[in-house]
Amino acid sequence: MYQFIYYILFIPIFIYGMYFLITGIFAFTKKNTIKKYKPKNRLAVVVAARNEGKVIASLINSIKKQKYPKNLYDIFILPNNCTDNTYDISKEAGAKIIKCKEEIKSKGQALKYAFNHLNKHHNFDAYIIFDADNIVHPNFLARVNDALIEGYEVAQGFRDSKNPSDNWICGSYSLFYWGQNIFFNKSRMNMHASASINGTGFMIKRSVIEEMGFNTVTMTEDIEFTALCAINNKKIAFIQDAITYDEQPLTFRMSWKQRIRWSTGTYQCLTTYFKQLINGLIKNKNISCLDMLLFFMAPVIQLISGLVFILLVTYTILGIKLYDIFSYLFAYNEIFLIITYIISVLLSIFVVKYLNKNIRDTISGIIMFSIFLLSWIPINIICLLKKTNVWEEINHSRNISIETIYEE
Repeated sequence: MYQFIYYILFIPIFIYGMYFLITGIFAFTKKNTIKKYKPKNRLAVVVAARNEGKVIASLINSIKKQKYPKNLYDIFILPNNCTDNTYDISKEAGAKIIKCKEEIKSKGQALKYAFNHLNKHHNFDAYIIFDADNIVHPNFLARVNDALIEGYEVAQGFRDSKNPSDNWICGSYSLFYWGQNIFFNKSRMNMHASASINGTGFMIKRSVIEEMGFNTVTMTEDIEFTALCAINNKKIAFIQDAITYDEQPLTFRMSWKQRIRWSTGTYQCLTTYFKQLINGLIKNKNISCLDMLLFFMAPVIQLISGLVFILLVTYTILGIKLYDIFSYLFAYNEIFLIITYIISVLLSIFVVKYLNKNIRDTISGIIMFSIFLLSWIPINIICLLKKTNVWEEINHSRNISIETIYEE
């Protein structure tokens, strides 16, 4: 009986982990690359900005330095809920302003308003979405143009960090996004499956907005729209050399607030789209629906993992025997914990070296990454027990130029 309780919890976790392990290996198979073409598409860069006066000029300046014909793209800023000088700085830096005439409670609502405005008053081929704290690689728009010409309607670029060495929080975030780039987005691209939109540096073709709209209702509009693409059989490309440098939270408190929103939004997506994703998986044999279903289950799986850990501790104390290799290793408590931690460190070092990053810049993140992941467990518990729909502002202040990070 005791063993049954353990294994009914352990087996789903094991299968879940093996699925992402096996699919992640495809990141190292033959590359599915996007060729280069001549500039053709008219692109609108869209930024929803809330009190971003400290950083938004750097973003606009980096976009103005794109290696893409100036007559083929425009920069649009949608200031919302601002109490600072975001509007004035954006206009002075050379961006066009979309004046918001309705209440905005989330980034998803802001983007929907911007898309509707642009569809009504302009004739762009696609929209590129950045966050105000980003800076952008000079080749970003050119590579998006290439993806459009190859027939992709939605695409995600490589999400990098502009401050990975600031402290362990920033380093951990950087490792998290680098790992997602490799083991999810790149692997899916090589599998000819669908990558995932992860917050910023992504493209949506105008025709997709006209067909589907941007009707997100959760606190995580990025992964929600990814699910909507899966349900509607829209494949998302991953453009590895279309790079966005994103500012990571500087304090654990800021990180906690942000990840509370992420976990809340993930729960919302699971309950909202569970049936549609199941239908897409069964009827269309769409692996992207399975990917998103499992992605949305991540907080639940993490909570079950916590229960399994508690059971292992309890069974070890009571002398109840289990018969899998995981529980066998756990019986040697100190060795098990040391081995688990070493695996986390080695995997982090592999990711850093694979992407040709500097280990010294992220050493604190490498050391603390396992703690960063473990801190998600109380966040998931809180979000499961206490619902919130409040979009909390994350302050950005890391004002650097593209030349600081990228050199020819």
